[in-house]
Amino acid sequence: MDSATVLSIGIAAVVIAVTGFSIYTAFGPPSMELEDPFEDHED
Repeated sequence: MDSATVLSIGIAAVVIAVTGFSIYTAFGPPSMELEDPFEDHED
């Protein structure tokens, strides 16, 4: 394969992995540990 193709596939894989991890962190089990700073300081 061309080096440009390998680089493109590598960048695409990294972007997909980061997106998947972000979705897992936002909506998966780790989301229970997230805090909303606006709810902490209600009047």
